Amino acid sequence: MANQEFPGWHGTTIIGVRKGGEVVIAGDGQVSVGQTVMKGTARKVRRLSIGGYDVVAGFAGSTADAFTLLERLEKKLEATPGQLQRASVELAKDWRTDKYLQKLEAMLIVTDGSDLLVITGAGDVLEPEHDVTAIGSGGNFALAAGRALMDSDHDAEAIARRAMAIASDICVYTNGNLTVEKISK
Repeated sequence: MANQEFPGWHGTTIIGVRKGGEVVIAGDGQVSVGQTVMKGTARKVRRLSIGGYDVVAGFAGSTADAFTLLERLEKKLEATPGQLQRASVELAKDWRTDKYLQKLEAMLIVTDGSDLLVITGAGDVLEPEHDVTAIGSGGNFALAAGRALMDSDHDAEAIARRAMAIASDICVYTNGNLTVEKISK
């Protein structure tokens, strides 16, 4: 919101890394309102299990909006079992065209261990070219660090953790309290 009375929510960095047959999504725990850290231990990475099919999702933006999107994603996955990309495209179409959903301020990184996708309110479903993606206020820092580490001997989790540590050293809206979920196909 650009409203002067509302200082705005900041404070999320989410990274997704695919390497060596596994995908890791990691997110920090900081939630800030304006210049104040409201919580340092929020859990912004979740595992969804729909009929034995697991999906890991990380979100940036408004928590209520993100949970609304996660619920919608679950419904799309129930309608298209085992088809994360199709469910994500359906969610993005709804998000883009539904007047209620258009007001939601969040982004998602989702994976089923095979696909790694970013879903936005602009109707985008993006697959990263370099097997690393990041969103949120420290996302660009984490993305740059993750991309630089991809040629190392580190596995996906080590890369995600190191990239998040670098982002938390640079971005004041990111902390080092991580939630990390790993999934493989």
